[in-house]
Amino acid sequence: MRKGIHPSYGPVVFRDRAADHAFLTRSTITTEKTIVWEDGHTYPVVDVEISNVSHPFYTGTARVLDTAGRVERFEQRYGKRS
Repeated sequence: MRKGIHPSYGPVVFRDRAADHAFLTRSTITTEKTIVWEDGHTYPVVDVEISNVSHPFYTGTARVLDTAGRVERFEQRYGKRS
């Protein structure tokens, strides 16, 4: 890699406020906020709206829409294509 053109890559804490969950990973994102992590070190923190703990797909609360009923109503209303 060429020197001086890449952003710094270091540890960052991502915090999901809705689910009260945080995880430490590495990223190039920058922020002014910091947090003291479980290991006693201070890391930058980024607040996110949705994470794997609160996302409906991962929690199993996702809903499946009934598209077959919609198609049938459309065909009844406007007729089938020939």
